[in-house]
Amino acid sequence: MVVLVPGSLVAQGTDRALLHSDGGTWINGSPAPETSTIFLESLIQTQKGHSAKLDTEGSSVIVQPETVVQFEGDELVLDHGSLQLTTMREMKVRVNCITVIPITADRTLYEVSDIDGKVTVVASKNDVKVHAQASAFRKAKTGESSDAIVREGEQKTRDEHCVAAAKPIAGLDANGPILNTTAAKIAGVVAVGVITCFALCRGDEPISPDKP
Repeated sequence: MVVLVPGSLVAQGTDRALLHSDGGTWINGSPAPETSTIFLESLIQTQKGHSAKLDTEGSSVIVQPETVVQFEGDELVLDHGSLQLTTMREMKVRVNCITVIPITADRTLYEVSDIDGKVTVVASKNDVKVHAQASAFRKAKTGESSDAIVREGEQKTRDEHCVAAAKPIAGLDANGPILNTTAAKIAGVVAVGVITCFALCRGDEPISPDKP
């Protein structure tokens, strides 16, 4: 639902924002008016050649053309496209398992884009942190940190997909192939014994039911 209200009401909280559209923006699947107030979980989509602007308490966001983003108050969930943020409330941007977080309450300018599965973060004023939700297994094995700092004036790019822990194959020993496991060795001995007994117990009778 789109509700038109004075812009001054937007400053009362971060659970809403004022959206300015140049005519090529959709909200929750419907064309957006020139100015409207959006609320939590509103989905914003800009068309090719069109951009939009979000104003909320302490933050301003430029939604670049061909961008799909969901408004979550102090966090924006970017599906694809590009965002330019100016914030004094540490507004975050989340892309799949990656979250970009300002590390100071001072005025921070940064950009986040998700193009072809690659997330690019540019810090124009003050530093931001890029946090990736990695598995505990990967952290323990590699010792790598899931956080990276993008310093003012720097740019970093990484894959948007999370790295999940590798699942062991059932019955596979962690120290070697399945044929080296104790269970496999016992099974092999039993199999040999059954085949040997089968052959000896039948005597001279051929294995095939047909007589030569």
